[in-house]
Amino acid sequence: MTIRPIIRYPDRRLAMPARPVTAFDGSLRELAADLLDTMRAAPGIGITAPHVGVPLRVVVLELDAKDGARTYVNPEITWASAEMIMHREGSVSMPGVNDEVQRHARMRISYQDLDGNLQTEESEALRAVCHQHEIDQLDGLFWIQRLSRLKRDRLVKKFEKMSRGA
Repeated sequence: MTIRPIIRYPDRRLAMPARPVTAFDGSLRELAADLLDTMRAAPGIGITAPHVGVPLRVVVLELDAKDGARTYVNPEITWASAEMIMHREGSVSMPGVNDEVQRHARMRISYQDLDGNLQTEESEALRAVCHQHEIDQLDGLFWIQRLSRLKRDRLVKKFEKMSRGA
């Protein structure tokens, strides 16, 4: 297991849709393990393969230690509630900045596990927000694109200033 370098916003690879995983093998398991280590080191609660420059549809979430880490391969949203919630979001590719984003309160996704078996999962609250956030990233939609232009510009300026000072 390895901590991989995280690509930073505005790297254009973050805007590219990820390819579906077709090989469920040792290299996929290694990628998932590396993503978990990288996410924990960042620190974060979610990460995608594109965050480390690998254009594949792989997500790792770890919302709490009790529930443990979960890996989602080729996740897709199959249903979303009409009810919406606001939740503060950020990204391992843009550390130090966050803002409120409107998301569906509940949802259902289909995905494959590391063995390629088809699974479904229903989620609500934080887990639903994370599913939407990370699937957006797999689709090449960086989270700040869900904000108004004014908020987005403010966050980008703040991140650029923080990056120069680091």
